[in-house]
Amino acid sequence: MHPVSQTVRKAGDWSTASDRCLLTYEDRFFRRKKLTSEGGLAFVVDMKQTTNFDHGDAFELPGAILIEVVAAPEALLAVTGPDLTRLAWHIGNRHTPCQIGANRLLIRDDPVIGHMLEHLGATITPVTEPFTPEGGAYGHGRTHSHEHGHTAHHAHDH
Repeated sequence: MHPVSQTVRKAGDWSTASDRCLLTYEDRFFRRKKLTSEGGLAFVVDMKQTTNFDHGDAFELPGAILIEVVAAPEALLAVTGPDLTRLAWHIGNRHTPCQIGANRLLIRDDPVIGHMLEHLGATITPVTEPFTPEGGAYGHGRTHSHEHGHTAHHAHDH
């Protein structure tokens, strides 16, 4: 039987973790999942609803054991160019998760979006780094319910 966490402590609400768990952006969004920490501790996270876990959060296990959530390095595209604001608008208009920095934007490695951005004057550089994109509107985690293209389930105008 593995220990079960039903509590997450948000980044800044705790000080010392006994172990850590590396998770990609996709792996940090779930309701129930069996995980294994870097130190080899297997445990289950069982939340009441699907939750977005951020880099720096911690799973609280019985006995006040904290396992830190760490954003794992993954394949990304670094986007640079003379007009980052315009490029960010095009990324956001496609509801693509984006990490915003002072001199660059980071998005998941998506050749279609990368090609579109190059046509808009961006320089695209493949990188492998942790991915911690901005949250959705009003500070709510992810925006998966709104998609474009041939997979969209509804039509709408912008």
